[in-house]
Amino acid sequence: MLTENMLQALWPHGDSKVAGLIAGIAAAAPTIFPKYGLNSDLVIAHAMAQFSHECGAGTEMTENIRYTAERACVVWPSRFSSPADCYRKVGSFAGDPNFPVKLIDNVYGNRMGNRPGTHDGSTFIGRGLSQVTGRDGYTKLGARTGLDLIGNPDLASAAGTALECGVADFVLCGCLPFAERDDIGGVTLHLNGGHIGLAERTAWLGRWKTALGSENPPAHSTAWLQVSLNKLGADPELVPDGSFGPMTAAAMRHFQANHGVNADGKVSPESIAAIETALKAA
Repeated sequence: MLTENMLQALWPHGDSKVAGLIAGIAAAAPTIFPKYGLNSDLVIAHAMAQFSHECGAGTEMTENIRYTAERACVVWPSRFSSPADCYRKVGSFAGDPNFPVKLIDNVYGNRMGNRPGTHDGSTFIGRGLSQVTGRDGYTKLGARTGLDLIGNPDLASAAGTALECGVADFVLCGCLPFAERDDIGGVTLHLNGGHIGLAERTAWLGRWKTALGSENPPAHSTAWLQVSLNKLGADPELVPDGSFGPMTAAAMRHFQANHGVNADGKVSPESIAAIETALKAA
């Protein structure tokens, strides 16, 4: 099961935009995952891999709409031929502090259920773990969760409700059957509408599979080492993510120093033998 310790290790800046996000996700996990049918570490790993990419591991919980007119021409070249053309079409001007809102209302208006002539476009921007977008998306997600996401769209990214919104959206998008089949391409296509960022999503999936499936890691693997050091009293406890970082090296040095092995933090045959001996005696 997903833990706060795992999130802190894999999302080291996860609370940087939403205070208490990591604790909120960890607290909700035991209830929310089974509520929406995510009943295995494999499926949870797929969901968390997608969320890790979509929200930048907690650092991009709300879509950044602070575009310049120049940048808008690059992002939407079929809409705007020049900054001047952009300002004209969105009803703005250079230096207008409301330009970002006018731009997004123009670009996202009359799409995804957003109503033309309103601020739906800039109100229902991407938010949360799955980056739900558009009035239709918020409406469907609100109906599924029972949350008033139309009246309060920030609930999609709030610490106490982010996980439920993300998981419910994952299911609404049709990702669950593909996650159960371990089909990262199918999961990505249904959540993203394409395969943008597939390589990064795949890398995240590997990290989450390792962390969540750490009960029986391959013998003498890094995850095995981390699990073993935890059993032998590593403090702070390590997240068995399969990555040999500074905390794992420090725990190894501490173990070595207390078991008559050269305390260099390296995984030597002598160190492996000492760990196996200590595990048998534990």
